[in-house]
Amino acid sequence: MKLSDLASSPETDGGFVAFFTGHYQEVSKALFLLTGDPGEAEELAQEAMARVCERWDRVRSMESPGGYLYRTALNLHRTGARRRGRTAALRFTDSHPGADPAQVVEDRSEVLRLLGSLSVPQRQVVVLVEWLGLDSVEAASLLGIKAASVRTRLHRARTALHAAIGED
Repeated sequence: MKLSDLASSPETDGGFVAFFTGHYQEVSKALFLLTGDPGEAEELAQEAMARVCERWDRVRSMESPGGYLYRTALNLHRTGARRRGRTAALRFTDSHPGADPAQVVEDRSEVLRLLGSLSVPQRQVVVLVEWLGLDSVEAASLLGIKAASVRTRLHRARTALHAAIGED
C-alpha cells in the first residue's frame, strides 16, 4: 500500500498521514539497528504502520501514539525472532558522507561486532535510548518493563561495550 492510497482511505481521517510521515523513517531505522537487515526492518516497519492504521481511531487518542507504534514494532520483531529461533546478525550499513570508504567499512565492522556482542534486551535499550533519544521511562513503556530495568540493562550494555573496546 502506498502513502497516496492511505491519504484517500477512511482509516486515515484524523491525521494518520501526518503521523506516518513523522514516524516511519525513525521506526524503520530503529528496526534496522535491531535486525541488521534493511529488508526485514522495512517489512516490520510497514507491518507496524499497517496495524496502527487499522486501529487509528483508538490509537490517535492515546497519550503517546508514537509509543504505541514503537511497541508494536518491537513486538513484531520479538515474535519474528522467536519464530525463526534465532537472533538476526546485526549489519551496520549506514553511510558516512565524505568519510574514507576504508574507514567506513572498518567502523561498520566494529559497530557490528560491538552491538552483536550484546543480548537482544540490551541492544533494544541501547537503540531506544542512545539512537532514538528516549529516556528510561519512555523506553520502559515501549518495552513493557520498569524504568529501573531499562537503566539496569543500559548500564550493563554500556559496561559490556566499554569492556569490549578496552575502556575503563
